[in-house]
Amino acid sequence: MNIQVKTENLELTDKIKNYAEEKIHALTKYLGDIAVIDCKVKVAMTSNHHQKGDIYECKTVLSLPKETLVVMKVEKDIFKAIDKVKAHLVRGIEKYKETISA
Repeated sequence: MNIQVKTENLELTDKIKNYAEEKIHALTKYLGDIAVIDCKVKVAMTSNHHQKGDIYECKTVLSLPKETLVVMKVEKDIFKAIDKVKAHLVRGIEKYKETISA
């Protein structure tokens, strides 16, 4: 699976890139033999004017045959946002597999 990771309003460190790629690549065990057409992950800091701490957003677009799964989560921790996106994508993949097998 080819995973494109990009950032907005923050620097793409190796730690962030590797973590996002590792979590999204773990979806292959749920996908089985379903071919992924494209996978884009965007990690961003939403804005610089929050009163307490930074707020991070992770958005993933997973293009599958006949459907595109889009998940976006916002969290105070960048890694927690990536984890939540992965968990939501797992549920989306399970629903997708049910619809194509029906």
